[in-house]
Order: sequence, then structure tokens, then C-alpha cells
Amino acid sequence: MKKILLLITLSALALISMAGGIVHNTNQSASFIRMPVRDASLGLDAVYYNPAGLVFLKDGFHISLNNQYITQTRTIETTFPGLNRSEFQGDVVAPLFPSVYAVYKKDKLAFSLGFNPIGGGGSAKFADGLPSFEMLVAGLPGSLSSGGIPTTQYSFETEFEGRSVFYGIQGGVSYKINDILSLSAGLRYVMMNNHYTGYLKNIQINPVFPALNYSGEMVKAPAFFTALSGYLATVSTTLQATGTSLQPILDGGGGGVPLSQGTNAGLTAQEVATLQATITALGGDPTNMSIEQTQGFFVGASASYSANSQAMSANAAATADKEVDAKQNGGGFVPMIGVNLNFDRLNIGLKYEHKASINVKNSTTVDQTGLYPDGAETPSDMPSMLSVGAGFKATDKLNISAGVHYYFDKGAGYGKKLNGEFVKNDKVMDKNFWELGLGVEYELTDKFLVSAGYLRTQTGVMDIYQTDLSHSLSTNSIAAGLRYLVTNNIGINLGAMNTMYLENVREFPAAAPYPAYKETYNRKAFTVALGVDISF
Repeated sequence: MKKILLLITLSALALISMAGGIVHNTNQSASFIRMPVRDASLGLDAVYYNPAGLVFLKDGFHISLNNQYITQTRTIETTFPGLNRSEFQGDVVAPLFPSVYAVYKKDKLAFSLGFNPIGGGGSAKFADGLPSFEMLVAGLPGSLSSGGIPTTQYSFETEFEGRSVFYGIQGGVSYKINDILSLSAGLRYVMMNNHYTGYLKNIQINPVFPALNYSGEMVKAPAFFTALSGYLATVSTTLQATGTSLQPILDGGGGGVPLSQGTNAGLTAQEVATLQATITALGGDPTNMSIEQTQGFFVGASASYSANSQAMSANAAATADKEVDAKQNGGGFVPMIGVNLNFDRLNIGLKYEHKASINVKNSTTVDQTGLYPDGAETPSDMPSMLSVGAGFKATDKLNISAGVHYYFDKGAGYGKKLNGEFVKNDKVMDKNFWELGLGVEYELTDKFLVSAGYLRTQTGVMDIYQTDLSHSLSTNSIAAGLRYLVTNNIGINLGAMNTMYLENVREFPAAAPYPAYKETYNRKAFTVALGVDISF
């Protein structure tokens, strides 16, 4: 019961992951949302996707402004017995998901700046909490019933909201070696910001315990456990006093006298009968007990009741109203290099981003659970990643693109714990995360271009990684959109993407006090995006 409010082990894990790795976002422009294969881009979003390709822009200053509106629904189903509900749903909304790029190109050089939500984004709200919140509360009736206090119902109030965003600010320089080869180098600074709020309050149960006048009505759990603790403490004191009262007989050498013959040692017949009845009521057998053994029984029973009293006091504290309001902040640098190869109709872009080793630090306003001590740090790395893409101009109007991203997750740490210790991802992942995209663009006219694409992501996490708070799912995404040239220097991109997640089921083996059960994780997401590219 001491961790009755198991709020947020998300650490710095992204709330939105529709395109990109477990913590990366690669949906970084409206052009990507209309065609999710930009790794060989020669447009303004090449600041992020293919910085070495920026040398093919015309000389001058260029700026790209983009925003996405993203919605996501997370659903967790559980077969854990005894819960009031078997399905839990959380909604993620990111109405503002901006990407801003600026480039100055002159001859063979291009200088670029970029700002975007490189990870996370939006907020997730679970109005009814999560299975892990309710499981500990749901265990109260069974635990009390097995202890001889019939209890059949529970209720509580809970809510959890997590907001997470990792902003990236980057700068870079690109240089054209010759008509085929160009190179780039850059540096991104990642700023991680997480904010978690939640509560678990008004826990109630319906115990039947006539000794304290509880007859099955719903009552506040802390009040019941406090009363029960006091009752057990009183019983413990009484039992201890009974055992102590036999000490003079032991001191007089009568400890070996059978309790049944206690009148020979100075006890009255009523006292012998009361002692025997009490031992029987407590589950003992007084038939062959000596007076010394009788004293030991009462002293032992007293200690047991005292321990149970302390346990009920702890339960009273554990079921009291709990609240968490904690922020996490951290940052780190990501060096980046890129290569572009241009062969007339075929363009190839490559980019490598180095790992950023980051710890986020707690800034805690309220933590009535003890899970988020102010100032404590959690590993929240951004792993290295490699992207390779190609764009092929099949005809004067048709362009075909393909790209792949590979994330080196296993060498990073995402704040996962095993046996109470933070571990690297290789302990909770079989394989690294990857994604593959295919897309086409077709110029209807000199001003209108339409596009469509498909994106597949494949996670490599083990079952041990998956929880209701933090899980990774593979996806299939379909995207479409258009580009309209208002003038030769102003272009508008509009796109929409539907992301379908592949359901994952984790089986939890029986582990006292819990039975075996399953959890099923699923999501769905939809994104629309608008972007404006301007050249001067």
C-alpha cells in the first residue's frame, strides 16, 4: 500500500510518437505531413531532414513557418480481476506543434537555423486514471476479506495529466564540394520540459466489522484503518497485560503447572476458564499448555496484534488523499553531420545525429507519494539516429521518394528501472527502433503539386518495457496533401496524416498478491498541418 499512487514513471518519454523513434519526432514540417519521406529534401525543411541539400536552394534568404494540429487517443484494456472498469482512455492534444526554419544561401555556402519540438509535445489526460492506479485500491476488499473482515466494494476519485515537450534549437552550415557532393555540420540544443499532475483521493470501502460498528456501508478507508489500528493496539495491550499477570506464578516456580490445573498455582477457576476461552478464540489449543506456555502465547499474540496495528496505521496513511505536481527539466547538445549526393534525376541525402546524454531534474511543488523528491535526477537521453533517403525524378512531373530512419535506442537510457535501479535500454529492448517511408509527388500544374505517402515504424522493445504509463507501439501511417505556389517566392503546404497503431498485449504472470492478468495497449492519431515557405 505504500505506493498507492503510482504516478508517472514516464520520465522524459514523449507523449506523442506518431512519426519518429520512441523519443524523437520526425514529423517536423507540413511537407512531411503531406508526404512523410523528406530525407532527400532540397526544400526549406531540409534544415532538419537533409541539411547538406540546402546548397541547392537559390541564393538569398529563406524562411519556413509550419504548424501541426495533432490529436491522439490512448486506450489501455486490462483483465485484472475486481476492477470497477476494464478499459482506460487518455486523450492527447497538441494544438500548437511549430517548426520554424531559416536559411541564408550564397554560392556554395548555406547557413541555417531551426526550431522545433524534437520530442514529445501536447498533453495526455486520463480522467479515470490508469490500471496501475486502480489495482492497488482494488486489492483492498480481497485483502481485508482474507483477514477476516468481509469487504466487497471500493471506490475512489483519480485523475492524471502529463505534459511533455522537448524543444530543439539548431544551427548549421552546408558546403557544396562539387555538383555531386555537398556536406553539412550542425549542432542542436535540446531542452526537455515535463510537467505531471495528478491525484488519488476519497478512497472508500465497505467493511463488515461489528466490533467497531462497521456493517457494510461505504466509509472512507483512512478512517476505517485508523479505527482498526486503534482497536488492534488496545487488544495488543490487553493481551500483554494478561501475559504479564502470570509472571508472579512463574516467579514462584509454578510455570510448569498445566493451565487446566491452574487453581493449584493460585488462579481461580474463572480465570482458568477465561484464559482457555481466549486462547481458543485466538486460534490456539490450551489443552496441554503449561502456565509458562500460556504466558508465551499471550505475549506472542500481543506482538502480532501490535504489528497488525502498525500495518493498519500504514494503510491509513497509504489510502489518504495523495497529490503530485512535479516538473522535470534538462538539456543537452546533439552534434549532426550530413552528406548529399546529386546525380541529375537522383538525389540522395544522409544525416547522422549524435546521442545526447541528458538527465532531467525534478522541481517538485507537491509530492505526497515520495516518488518525486525535489532535485532528484532521471536519465532521459536522446539516442543517436541515422537517416538515409533518396528522391528520384521519374518524369518532369513525377517524383518518387523513399527513406529510412534508424534509432540507436539500446545505447541510451530512458529512465526505466529494474529492481529499483535505472538501466540502459539494452535491458528492456531486443532491437532498435526503425521507420521506413515511401512517397510520391505529382505536379498537376506549375502552381499545384499533390502528394501522398506511407510510413511504417517498428519498435523493438521487450514486454518488460511495456506498462500502462509508458509503452511503445509499431505504426502504419497514410498521408496526403498538396503544395500551392502563390508566387515563385511563396509556397503553401497543406497535409493530413492518419496513424494506425499495432495493438500490443502484455501478459503479467501471477505474483503475490496479484493474479495473472493481461494488458492491451492501443492508440490512434490524426494530424493536419499548414506551412508557408517564403524566399527573398
